[in-house]
Amino acid sequence: MDIFYYYPWLFPVLAAIFGLIIGSFLNVVIHRLPIMMEREWRKECAESFPEYKIEPPQGTYNLSIPASTCPKCDTRIRIIDNIPVISWLLLRGKCHQCSNKISARYPLVELLSGVMSLMVAYQFGFSFYAICLIFFTFVLISATFIDLDTMLLPDQLTLPLTWAGIALALIGISPVSLQDAVIGAIAGYLALWVVYWAFKLTTGKEGMGYGDFKLLAALGAWLGWQYLPMIILLSSLVGLVFGLIQLRLKRQGIDKAFPFGPYLAIAGWISLMWGDLILDWYLGNFVGI
Repeated sequence: MDIFYYYPWLFPVLAAIFGLIIGSFLNVVIHRLPIMMEREWRKECAESFPEYKIEPPQGTYNLSIPASTCPKCDTRIRIIDNIPVISWLLLRGKCHQCSNKISARYPLVELLSGVMSLMVAYQFGFSFYAICLIFFTFVLISATFIDLDTMLLPDQLTLPLTWAGIALALIGISPVSLQDAVIGAIAGYLALWVVYWAFKLTTGKEGMGYGDFKLLAALGAWLGWQYLPMIILLSSLVGLVFGLIQLRLKRQGIDKAFPFGPYLAIAGWISLMWGDLILDWYLGNFVGI
């Protein structure tokens, strides 16, 4: 569009505002999607094993129903209380009705969504592919916080992300070729699948979940197989740093399970934004090319 050509700053600004607004919705996804999954599992168990008399979930529960309410006083959240970041600051982090504390993570997710959208828009400029990358970022944010909360990476996020990456390569919107995207998805899944089984056969324990395989497959579909070694290395380094911090702060044992999905998501997004620079720096300083 011509307006973005003459005003190149406009697209990043609009992307940031859009990211802040969607960040509010991402908070809903992060909170409700695991509950929706649990309700679906309970319903399937109740239907498949009636002899156990499992009570199926009652009522409708999705991303829009029921309306958001305060968990303490059950007061419905007003529209004015849903302005990203600003409402939380004006309310001083408390419910307007009962003054129950509202977690600072809600504005954090909104702010993170806005800032990351701005960075993607600034880095890639206005294009349909850049818009797709912004939505790619939204999915990574949702997957990261869900995994942190529940140790789950929902198929509802990882599988559509994988197919979207392949589809964008198929129709020529993505700079990644269809061959590289397909190989990236296959290699991404198999890379962690092999590690999983090698660890399980060696120790008898499960080192990671299948959701991690699917997330790396999605990253391979979006970035191409060439970036998989970088993503795996970066995620391992990030995981090591945050794992040591968590061990230190929470005084947990080394056998305590940690979610690996957030580290994959962070590494994938870093590779998307600065992968070429990192690769050039590595080749220039350590390979001598």
